[in-house]
Amino acid sequence: MGAAESMDPAPTRWTFQDFKAFYDSKFGRKKDAEKEDSPRQPTDSKVMANGSCSESTGNLNGISNRTADLAVFEQFESQEKSAGGHSGVVSNGNEGKPQRPLLPPFESAEMRTLAETLCRDIIRGSPDVKWESIKGLETAKRLLKEAVVMPIKYPKYFTGLLSPWKGILLFGPPGTGKTMLAKAVATECKTTFFNISASSIVSKWRGDSEKLVKVLFELARHHAPSTIFLDEIDAIISQRGEARSEHEASRRLKTELLIQMDGLTRTNELVFVLAATNLPWELDAAMLRRLEKRILVPLPEPEARRAMFEELLPSAPGEDMIPYDLLAGSTEGYSGSDIRLVCKEAAMQPLRRLMTQLEGKEEVIPEEGL
Repeated sequence: MGAAESMDPAPTRWTFQDFKAFYDSKFGRKKDAEKEDSPRQPTDSKVMANGSCSESTGNLNGISNRTADLAVFEQFESQEKSAGGHSGVVSNGNEGKPQRPLLPPFESAEMRTLAETLCRDIIRGSPDVKWESIKGLETAKRLLKEAVVMPIKYPKYFTGLLSPWKGILLFGPPGTGKTMLAKAVATECKTTFFNISASSIVSKWRGDSEKLVKVLFELARHHAPSTIFLDEIDAIISQRGEARSEHEASRRLKTELLIQMDGLTRTNELVFVLAATNLPWELDAAMLRRLEKRILVPLPEPEARRAMFEELLPSAPGEDMIPYDLLAGSTEGYSGSDIRLVCKEAAMQPLRRLMTQLEGKEEVIPEEGL
């Protein structure tokens, strides 16, 4: 074998790229000259009879670039045509503008993977809870509108000292409608709504919990205006250093959350942190300071209890009216959840009698069981 022949790769180890480079070096100039002289071939003659690729496959890099450009254009066109948006971003009403990409640029693939995990907690559909569907709580609804809705609708008025509150705390007894108020915010306000629980930002891997908190706020700033709802926040950020039994990972998570809410990374983007708890005295003092607006969600008033009974137990036409005033007076101290359970139990009484007849048993149901 000659020295020139020994430089060529062995035929058994050739790849397509090796063959292409060898072919172009041997016959490339002649092929280009033939292409200039020959007329343009129709598009249906790209594949030759012997199975070899046509001349259009000569420049693989150019084809890959054109394919990538076409994919980007098609993606942009599909985002522009989509009205509701399949990317999890709540539409802001600007139909002429393409929506933002789902993820902002991150410095590492690890942060992007964590962001994809948090994107599952974005409320894509509407919870279908309106302000009118919440009976009572007029003060809480008015304060929530002032804190979340009005700064988005009229941003020019909320500047300087009247800058919008970044942290809002809903506290009160269990079952009074704190989560329903958050659902109403997600329905009525045109913001990206992040429904975050302890399982969303707590990881078993060391250091991932702090990164999840950081990525969460970066996503919220990217999709601003946005709302981060932390339900049962006392399970996430209770008082630090209690009885010296706090774990180091828990302390780092709390510190990162406090820094993201009010630190050097704070920006002017409209990112609202909406928290709910039944135990406000369990929260850390630094977190209470950052939750600037604190809204009490009390037990329902008699008028609200009557409205709940009228909606849950409507009177049938042609029958006796249900004594709503008596029911509202006898349920003093009941929460909205308790009233719903009372109405459910009352609606089960005729169903129990029907089930007894269908089963063919003449069992007498005691009064206590009804």
